[in-house]
Amino acid sequence: MKRITVFAAFMAFILMPASAQSTYIVKTRGAKKAVVVKNKATQPEDSATPEARDFVSENFKFYSLCDWEEGMKFMVIPEKYDLIVNTFCDATTGKEVSSGRLRHHIMIYKGHTETKEGFVRINFLCQDDNKNYYYQIPNGSFEDYCYGKLGVPTLAYLGDVDIARTKLMGMKLYTKTTKYRVDTEMDGDGFEEISVPLNEEVTVRAVGVGSRSYPVKIIVEDKKGREFYQCVAMSKTNCGMRDDEFIMDNTKFLFKGSFELVDANIAASSVYSKYINRNVYTKYPTKMENAVGNMVNIMRLSTFRIEKIEAQNGTRYVKMTLKSTNTGETFVKQVTFVNEDVAGDIDGSREDYYGFLFGDGIPEGLKGLSEAKRRLIQEGRVAIGFTRREVRMAKGDPDKQASANTGRTDWIYNDGTIVKFAKNGKVFKVEYH
Repeated sequence: MKRITVFAAFMAFILMPASAQSTYIVKTRGAKKAVVVKNKATQPEDSATPEARDFVSENFKFYSLCDWEEGMKFMVIPEKYDLIVNTFCDATTGKEVSSGRLRHHIMIYKGHTETKEGFVRINFLCQDDNKNYYYQIPNGSFEDYCYGKLGVPTLAYLGDVDIARTKLMGMKLYTKTTKYRVDTEMDGDGFEEISVPLNEEVTVRAVGVGSRSYPVKIIVEDKKGREFYQCVAMSKTNCGMRDDEFIMDNTKFLFKGSFELVDANIAASSVYSKYINRNVYTKYPTKMENAVGNMVNIMRLSTFRIEKIEAQNGTRYVKMTLKSTNTGETFVKQVTFVNEDVAGDIDGSREDYYGFLFGDGIPEGLKGLSEAKRRLIQEGRVAIGFTRREVRMAKGDPDKQASANTGRTDWIYNDGTIVKFAKNGKVFKVEYH
């Protein structure tokens, strides 16, 4: 096939007619105004609420090229390589057509034919200009070619988009990865990547076309009104990728790698119901997310009531919502109930293990203390007048002890702190070495 210059491809790309724009093209800005299009050729009969069993396999059927049916719809989404090597030819003239000119045009599959010379053509009718085009298989028979993953370049399968619109619009989902995208161009493909908390509840605001490999673009909105999206593969029809390529960072481009239905999340969360309304305290300083989404430092011996635990399927973590029994503030902490017995202290990998970080109830020793003394204990500091129990709460048991004939006792800690108790059992001096 002939090649065109990069410059010519670029010019064809930017001079694309406005009529090629489609309601399948949705952006994070203004996504709430996106129009939902229903195409009978690809629309499912049942629009019931998605079930938690296996949303993708139950609703999105994979079609190999061998199984394509006439009337199936695709959109031309060229990538950089496709702007250099054209995909389609005009069926009337036999001449190549710029992929840039056909960008965002909808192609309707019309079967395949074989020429007198033995070449196999995959035929399409363009919905936008009502012209016929074909893609010529590079070599071999249709039967040899159709079972592979190559398919037809540039084409994103719109059947998945239509089903996703019917099934997901307005649905509540949970985020299952921390990396999503926001659009930076209204008329282009520019985007920037943003960080999003795991297991965040979001609402689907728009569904449109993404790319050939990841045809379904799902735009969601979090509780703060921030919109972001992920392009995901559903049935993988004509995606051009093998199953074993959806690994590592690419797993987020599968629906279950980026989103989870609310029903599935609630079912998994019921396992942790016995912890709800339990009073706990922090054994060590840690960080938690506050109500406005900022990470804040939490002191040891801070007391909370567990209000909610949301499972994160596919990981060992849960999202725990805690309410301070002292201030009434609400915080979120990612924790695990699986103890991996990792060597190390609070700065290591055990800090997110529930049993390591939290103690049950409210420490008896904190009751009746002044706010100033409570804060010193939480900060791990000792002051004159502390009792032995209060020192233990602040510093733990001593590493060494030394007694004097006068009845005095010294508690010695490996960090260089020496706490000196008078005969009455209260601290009269603290030394730091």
